[in-house]
Amino acid sequence: MDLFKDLPRLPKFAVPRVYDLDLRPDLESCKFDGKLVVTLDVVEDTKYLVLNAADLVIKDSSIWLRGKNSREVKFPSNIGIDADDEILVLEFEEVLPLGEAMLGIEFQGTLNDQMKGFYRSTYMINGEKRNMAVTQFEPADARRCFPCWDEPAHKASFKITVRAPVDRVVLSNMPAIEEKSDGSLKTVIFEESPLMSTYLVAIVVGEFEYIEGTSTAGNKVRVYTEVGKTKQGKFALDVAVRTLPFYAEYFGTPYSLPKLDMIAIPDFSAGAMENYGLVTYRETALLYDQQHSAAANKQRVAIVVAHELAHQWFGNLVTMEWWTHLWLNEGFATWVSYLAADYLFPEWKIWTQFTDQTMEAFRLDGLVESHPIEVEVGHAHEIDEIFDAISYKKGASIIRMLESYLGAQCFQKGLVSYIKRYACKNARTEDLWAVLSEESGESVNELMDSWTKQKGYPVVFARLKDDDLELEQSRYLTSGSLGDGQWVVPITLCYGSYDVRKSTLLRGKVGSVSLSELRHSQNDKGSQSSWIKVNIGQAAFYRVQYDDELGKRLRAAIEKGLLGATDRFGILDDAYALCCSRKQPLSLLLALMDVYRHELDYTVLSCLIDVSYKVSRVVRDALPSAADCVKLFIVNLLQFAAEKLGFEPISGESHLDAMLRGEILAALAVFGHEITKEEALRRFGVFLNDRSTNILPPDTRKAAYISVMQNVTSSDRSGYKSLLRIYTQTNLSQEKVRILSSLASSPDPSIVREALDFSLSSEVRNQDAVFVLYGLSNEGRETAWLWLKEKWDFIQKNWGSGFLISRFISTVVSPFTSEGKADEIEAFFSTRLTPSIERTVNQSIERVRINAEWVKHVQQENGLLELLQELAYRKY
Repeated sequence: MDLFKDLPRLPKFAVPRVYDLDLRPDLESCKFDGKLVVTLDVVEDTKYLVLNAADLVIKDSSIWLRGKNSREVKFPSNIGIDADDEILVLEFEEVLPLGEAMLGIEFQGTLNDQMKGFYRSTYMINGEKRNMAVTQFEPADARRCFPCWDEPAHKASFKITVRAPVDRVVLSNMPAIEEKSDGSLKTVIFEESPLMSTYLVAIVVGEFEYIEGTSTAGNKVRVYTEVGKTKQGKFALDVAVRTLPFYAEYFGTPYSLPKLDMIAIPDFSAGAMENYGLVTYRETALLYDQQHSAAANKQRVAIVVAHELAHQWFGNLVTMEWWTHLWLNEGFATWVSYLAADYLFPEWKIWTQFTDQTMEAFRLDGLVESHPIEVEVGHAHEIDEIFDAISYKKGASIIRMLESYLGAQCFQKGLVSYIKRYACKNARTEDLWAVLSEESGESVNELMDSWTKQKGYPVVFARLKDDDLELEQSRYLTSGSLGDGQWVVPITLCYGSYDVRKSTLLRGKVGSVSLSELRHSQNDKGSQSSWIKVNIGQAAFYRVQYDDELGKRLRAAIEKGLLGATDRFGILDDAYALCCSRKQPLSLLLALMDVYRHELDYTVLSCLIDVSYKVSRVVRDALPSAADCVKLFIVNLLQFAAEKLGFEPISGESHLDAMLRGEILAALAVFGHEITKEEALRRFGVFLNDRSTNILPPDTRKAAYISVMQNVTSSDRSGYKSLLRIYTQTNLSQEKVRILSSLASSPDPSIVREALDFSLSSEVRNQDAVFVLYGLSNEGRETAWLWLKEKWDFIQKNWGSGFLISRFISTVVSPFTSEGKADEIEAFFSTRLTPSIERTVNQSIERVRINAEWVKHVQQENGLLELLQELAYRKY
């Protein structure tokens, strides 16, 4: 075993070609038996075969190897399993002959409760709890179902047979070609798959109903749900049926499998998984209920379905060579899902909303403890941590930046060539750059390497000097520290009008743009009044810091309504980031926020609300006497939009207004606006007694639930009990999540503790427990930290093998604002670090130290209390 210990990847002695896999799950005992015959090529002289296996009991006497044209069967002389490295080593007496061979193995496993590998999910039928068997193999968990070469580069075809109860639905990647019954069991044999990586294999056994449709290209699509929920699958089916032909045309390649099934799984750790031909989803990401789902739920279903279907090309047909290139899968699928959503629902203004993706990537990538898009992965245990905002959201953002730079048509042609060249193969980042370079004539790798191979991103300082706009780039760090790094930055700017614009590349640390030509275009005869906006439409992945004069002009332009929504968003988010990193005073940010008092755009107001939560927290901890003033200021900022929207949906209103109403009212409830809370409570009282009433539509329920919990104390728990009653009575996952994410918003720490304990109870599915932390009140922060420490062993045991544990850590830890607390957190985790949480722990502690420095900075800022008092009581 020592020969192969601690290797990041499997040795390349042999290459799998075809897996013939026979599985027999027992849904009562939650065990499964498996039989595997792998056709493989021995490509190097070796006495060893090394493949992956984990949590399986291998039947040693069942293992055999036979050459293609040989009758001689070889048995291994030595069999070793390394549980840490998750490998199975087979040693033979003699060097194996080169060429094709067949390897046979029998094994047993457990349908686990970890939501990975081959696992069990539970559901209710007529009051009886039953088990289904489900697979989740990405990133490296096929090895928990059958021994295999569990790396993306080892593509093979799969012949799958499943033996299961005769009354259960059995699904896999390909259509069933034969089904035979034998008493209470049936054997389902599936068509052989095309070449694919192990992480894309899928099997589901359970009780389901389905609805189906056919795309204009003739693709048969089905949505499978629990019994009685098929109506909730109609919207996702419609999205899928319309998206497949769109992608086929965009990528220049038809969908490559004979069917596409999408299935809602009750217990599912991620949002969805793009298994080839059998896409699995959380219920909240696939099901939409016309009466009880909010507009935001509808949009999420559309985006997630579009994301997973994009993977059928980008990820499944063409697959990353190794996890270093994960962003090729996830960044592209994220970007393309917005392209599809914009095609299907242009009224959603989805590219304006895309700025949310960029913002979340900025937040993580501004940390010293970030990582490059292309990150070295030394062990399978490290992979889960890179399924983060860098791979998904920064990846998508730099793709958008590149498309904007090369032009949409040129970029699409390059993707068509890339898909055709690497279909059924594996690719690296540099392969994509090479194809795009051929298509565009640009040196794409020179432009993009600085964005994928180093972590972080630049802030570009823009200052006026005579007739020039001087530009200087440096790495942005939220800590305010000086950082290393230099990027090839695509600069776009407009001067006083979107019709007067200029583009250039900033290749070095400094550069400049002459404004004389732009002034002439603008007929600005020497006046210094025209505003200048750098990074038009937030199309590129960098922040901008303006000198005082340019900042003043932009504030005036926003007040006059001269800037588009994406640019208003960008200016606000950049100002917040510069304030947080102590490059600009809080007073400047507050003055800018005040300019947005008549804002009505959903995405911009969503950003304003997000910034408001963070500003409120830092002011409360830095200047407790100003806490009420900042709340009143924020409430006043949101009043204009709140009064326009009201509580009642307006006939014919837009999807975006419906989403905005929910966000604004929830924010007003959080900030203690009494009128909003009283109305929300009145409506909740009616809804509690009549769930079919229209008085509390799904979009406004979160605001009502928060208002209820803000009135709950240990001496009056009635509202808490009411919410739990709704929770237990609803069968809609989205409603359950809405309630869970409100339960810890009580100002009473004892109620917060009760809500946190409830999250770990059998009433809450493991995948949903973390939602309770998302609604945590400020008063509950310390309670949550004490709870996390007390329950750590339990949390580690139940969530430690997946990415969800990182959410527990970051959500509880990151809001603190003192160095002492950062030290305490560091001490606690110092003896509990594992490879799967190390990065998250370090990032969370870094955030606490950043918050602590910001608090100190705010405490030293002169005149802030007076400014907040003026803003709070200013009349408009």
